[in-house]
Amino acid sequence: MKSLLFLVLISACWAEPHPDNSSLGHERIIHIQAENGPRLLVVAEQAKIFSHRGGNVTLPCKFYHEHTSTAGSRTHKIRVKWTKLTSDYLKEVDVFVAMGHHRKSYGNYQGRVFLRESSENDASLIITNIILEDYGRYKCEVIEGLEDDTAVVALNLEGVVFPYSPRLGRYNLNFHEAQQACLDQDSVIASFDQLYDAWRSGLDWCNAGWLSDGSVQYPITKPREPCGGKNTVPGVRNYGFWDKDKSRYDVFCFTSNFNGRFYYLIHPTKLTYDEAVQACLKDGAQIAKVGQIFAAWKLLGYDRCDAGWLADGSVRYPISRPRKRCSPNEAAVRFVGFPDKKHKLYGVYCFRAYN
Repeated sequence: MKSLLFLVLISACWAEPHPDNSSLGHERIIHIQAENGPRLLVVAEQAKIFSHRGGNVTLPCKFYHEHTSTAGSRTHKIRVKWTKLTSDYLKEVDVFVAMGHHRKSYGNYQGRVFLRESSENDASLIITNIILEDYGRYKCEVIEGLEDDTAVVALNLEGVVFPYSPRLGRYNLNFHEAQQACLDQDSVIASFDQLYDAWRSGLDWCNAGWLSDGSVQYPITKPREPCGGKNTVPGVRNYGFWDKDKSRYDVFCFTSNFNGRFYYLIHPTKLTYDEAVQACLKDGAQIAKVGQIFAAWKLLGYDRCDAGWLADGSVRYPISRPRKRCSPNEAAVRFVGFPDKKHKLYGVYCFRAYN
């Protein structure tokens, strides 16, 4: 009798890893079905989707019953739920849920997400007016009666990662202050994947900075003594996870394209910081932020050899074409420093948002 019961349980329930969830480490998807019933399968046709800030995107997700090409005859209502996985995979953030005629979106996704529903078995999610915070991995879960399955899709954004430290100097931000510092500069705190991609593209920075998962890391393309030693291999150095309230480091921020115009203001004289702020306002704009100068440099190829004030009180200039007296060795956003706001005179970079 015990053997018979064991066989019945084996035929009714099993666990197997889902191929689309390989990035989730040891997470296992539990499939439950009635004996002799069809198995529900959820599939993402693409594992990664690429877009940009302000754009629209479709995260693919379709569901099938095993051995059929359509959703098949339904005896239960289909429930579709989309969640976003946090960078440390410790929790999920609700994005959208649908069941029958019921639809609900959550948080800053409200009014921006809906199902495509191009066919009976289409659970794909459309996200409109993409913001920087939308970057990450999303889970599509479909539930029908006792059956359920999931698929994971990554949304990547075109953009640029840049290191940031405040006027106070290096290693002065706890994790929460680091998050706010990035937001203040028209950006968000970068993920490890974004920093890794930036390192592969040549980013080299010796100061350790916070990432969105709470880790502290830094990218090295040219090993040298002050940065892990000259005999070490290039890579992203990992300091590990630190106390988010007490530990203090720099931060790596991520920004994407913008809906506006970034420009150097032609002005008859050099300006103090307060004069620079007012000059941009008089021109119908605002003084530009650090994230905006990096986005203009990296994504638009903006090139200007004039040092100018930015909103955080720093002075920088973007060089896309290295030349004598203008960053002769590399294309970069050159950092002059945080000069005395009341007495030092520079130009100014402005930003005018499009309506």
